Amino acid sequence: MYSLVKYYHPYISPFDPCPPMKVKSYRTPPNLYVGFQPPSLPQFSPKEALFHGTLWPIFYSPYPGSKKEEMKRE
Repeated sequence: MYSLVKYYHPYISPFDPCPPMKVKSYRTPPNLYVGFQPPSLPQFSPKEALFHGTLWPIFYSPYPGSKKEEMKRE
């Protein structure tokens, strides 16, 4: 399986006046991992599709939480 969140370790300069962020993250959209849309994909109900913003669960990517929540996970 794949992860929609990628992590990397940026260069930390010894002369940087700010405290360093040792790990940074970014999100990739789920459509990067699906070439052509396969036939017979499972679908959300119409009400769920309006809530999620897509008809197909494979293309659903929730917005990340707040910065505080992300820092707790790291």
